[in-house]
Amino acid sequence: MEVSSAPSPTAGSAPASGRSTTSDYETFLRMLTTQLQNQDPLNPMESDDFAMQLATFSGVEQQVRTNQILTGMSGSFGAMGLSELAGWIGREARVEAAAWFDGAPVTIAPEPAAGADSMKLIVRSADGTIVSQETVAAGAGHLEWAGTDAAGEPLPEGAYSFSLESYLKDRLLATAPAKVYAGIVEARSGSEGTLLVLRGGIEVPASSVTALRDVSRS
Repeated sequence: MEVSSAPSPTAGSAPASGRSTTSDYETFLRMLTTQLQNQDPLNPMESDDFAMQLATFSGVEQQVRTNQILTGMSGSFGAMGLSELAGWIGREARVEAAAWFDGAPVTIAPEPAAGADSMKLIVRSADGTIVSQETVAAGAGHLEWAGTDAAGEPLPEGAYSFSLESYLKDRLLATAPAKVYAGIVEARSGSEGTLLVLRGGIEVPASSVTALRDVSRS
């Protein structure tokens, strides 16, 4: 494990994606309000359609708040020195990235779309081939992927990526990458900012980390 000695980066400016998402959220709210005001009282919107729109509304609102939080975290990471990041080495980071499987279970942190009542975890190998699919309840906590294929056979060592499909009454609401917990082995500073090297050589920006935990846990 090592921490490189290059100078720490300075904080960058807030991304435009947060402003774009906020604008989309406000536009969606205006459209939904207008639709409700002008619908035919003798032929109102179907309850399932309304539930879908409310679920979408809640998901957009949640994304706006998440972007605001991550923007603040990004500035903090940019100002953080490598000496502080040294304390992260040996711990596990929760990130939206591929995870290295070497026989030990991989912990998945599912975040279903708002309004979902079920989820499907989809696992892909490094070449993009789907090797496993698993349906779980929307309220499930952390998932432990054992590294087996659809037939229950052990998969080879390597990098695997994870995505999550969220459903409401068997209707697909959203598909998004799933976050995983992966061990941190190195922190590195360069022209593109501070990078963390995870097990298996997988690199992620320090600003993409949404949680940390100790490897030795109950």
